[in-house]
Amino acid sequence: MDIAEVKRKARTAASKRRAEAHELLKEVAGAALAERGLPESLPPGIVSGFIPYKSEITTIPLLNRLRREGWQTALPVVIAPEQPLVFRAWAPGEPLVPGVWDIPIPPETAPEVLPDVLLVPMLAFDRRGYRLGYGGGFYDRSLEKLRRLKKVVAVGVAYHDQMADEVPVGPHDAPLDYVMTERESFACG
Repeated sequence: MDIAEVKRKARTAASKRRAEAHELLKEVAGAALAERGLPESLPPGIVSGFIPYKSEITTIPLLNRLRREGWQTALPVVIAPEQPLVFRAWAPGEPLVPGVWDIPIPPETAPEVLPDVLLVPMLAFDRRGYRLGYGGGFYDRSLEKLRRLKKVVAVGVAYHDQMADEVPVGPHDAPLDYVMTERESFACG
């Protein structure tokens, strides 16, 4: 079985696990992330969060905390298939417009930024720092591009129950530096 088929099957199972975790924890998980905050080793800079799509965990309470701590916050924007994301400045409470898949994004008038930290959504993850996404490669391409330009820290954000013993990894999969769940945060490796 090739890696694409292995990932397809893993995505199906991971989507079900995430949806179950979301139903149980959606009201408390975002606050738990915010209470913990980012690792203390990360100095304030530009952080890109995300607006939850389907059953993703919310990063909005965490973004609110980070704003109070001096971070500039931003959101990702899908520009085109097979292209890196663009990141636009945005603070919780500011206006959003519908983007690709109707995911809310900052308006085109919001300035583009180059994040120092990316909060990355996922379907599944492992302790090595590999994640299973939806298969579009947007975050992998974005991390590759940003890491050529500057030091960028990738923090996977998910429900604890999304952890797998090992996720399937392809040649273009970019590893995470940290993972945050409602239960714990850890450095990958």
